[in-house]
Amino acid sequence: MKLKLIVSSLLLFACFTAFSQEKQGMVVAEKGLIKVSILYPYAEGKTFNMEYYETKHMPMVAAFLGSNLVKYTIEKGLASGIPNQPLPFMAIGTFYVKSLADYQAAIGPHRDAIRADFPNYTNISPVILVSEVVK
Repeated sequence: MKLKLIVSSLLLFACFTAFSQEKQGMVVAEKGLIKVSILYPYAEGKTFNMEYYETKHMPMVAAFLGSNLVKYTIEKGLASGIPNQPLPFMAIGTFYVKSLADYQAAIGPHRDAIRADFPNYTNISPVILVSEVVK
């Protein structure tokens, strides 16, 4: 019985340690990355085709970024943080890249193609925020 308790405690400690190290590594890996957020504000009469955005538009832009791209995420707006208030954003696309200069160099030549694809999934003019991940 005592041996089972010791083994269980060691397994629990090992799992906790592994999770803590993974979590710490994840934070360190993202610190210093450039985050490019493309926000699509909600407004009456505006539309957004999430399936197209997820399967066509974002992969196209990600391909332009090449090895500078660490990851990208897609978020679908559900509600405001304040009850009974309108949804602030219909969607948010985010690219995490290593270098802002490399991002701009990769996007520049494809800017017209990216913009020409907008009508395929939305009639919203996006707001773009470029920031640095600090933690």
